Amino acid sequence: MKNLKRMQEKLEVLQNDLNSMSDEIYNQQKEIKDLKLQIKVLKLTVQNIENIDKDNINIINEIPPHY
Repeated sequence: MKNLKRMQEKLEVLQNDLNSMSDEIYNQQKEIKDLKLQIKVLKLTVQNIENIDKDNINIINEIPPHY
């Protein structure tokens, strides 16, 4: 009986640990998803800035019509 009681206690601890790990994995997956979205937005922002810079350089390099 004593062995059974100890095994049940160990099983309970293991189940609690498993639940904690599962919760942590879920939270990490959510965080990874959010971070991937942030990276995507940042990439688009950088691309837009680069495009604006290219347009501005072209405008600056154009000879004005009165020359």
